[in-house]
Amino acid sequence: MSDLTGKVAVVTGASKGIGAGIAKGLAAAGAAVVVNYSSSREGADRVVSEIVGAGGKAIAVQGDVSKAADVKQLFKATKDAFGGLDVLVNNAGIYQFAPLEAVTEDEFHREFNTNVLGLILATQEAEKYFSPAGGSVINIGSVASRISPPNTVVYTATKGAVDAITGVLSKELAPKKIRVNSINPGGVETEGTHTAGVIGSEFEKQMVAQTPLGRMGQPEDIAPIAVFLASDASGWLTGEILLAGGGMK
Repeated sequence: MSDLTGKVAVVTGASKGIGAGIAKGLAAAGAAVVVNYSSSREGADRVVSEIVGAGGKAIAVQGDVSKAADVKQLFKATKDAFGGLDVLVNNAGIYQFAPLEAVTEDEFHREFNTNVLGLILATQEAEKYFSPAGGSVINIGSVASRISPPNTVVYTATKGAVDAITGVLSKELAPKKIRVNSINPGGVETEGTHTAGVIGSEFEKQMVAQTPLGRMGQPEDIAPIAVFLASDASGWLTGEILLAGGGMK
């Protein structure tokens, strides 16, 4: 099992869904975890409580990753609490599916500000806190950038950008021994997909039909991959995009 004892991790957007699953997985492997959230304090506190209840270390820190001031405070709080940084998981992300004719300027900027600018701002600030030993940045993309589903033009564009940024930063940060990889999940059952009406819909049936393993994913399917990428076991991997969609591609 990948050992993260003594490491410090920040997971953005970790109050629910994939982010919460990753935060709990990293903590179970021994990392001290900062559970970042934008609006759901209750959700973040629940994740922290689960981690602490299982014997781990975690704190919740509010911050909108699309705002530079919030990002600076997030990493300052991380250092104040745990002394440094070894792992950043850029998980915070939003989406709204709509046909081309329904796309608006506001929705374009809303999704790009969180999914793309937020990832860049968080990595930019995190770079200052990694030790000379380096660390691991794990981006959360999507198989959408590969399969290009209809009615997702803005969201899929943001995830295509995440793929590109992963490649660029893997080269740019390599001299500092900071590895940058991306996990690109397929359909995952989360609070968000329930709220969006995906679960139980025709869209869910279509996703499952395109998934060779024949089911929706769960956050627990993604977390072990993040633990691996956070650990020294993946020390020779950077710039990789790992498809985690039960064979969907």
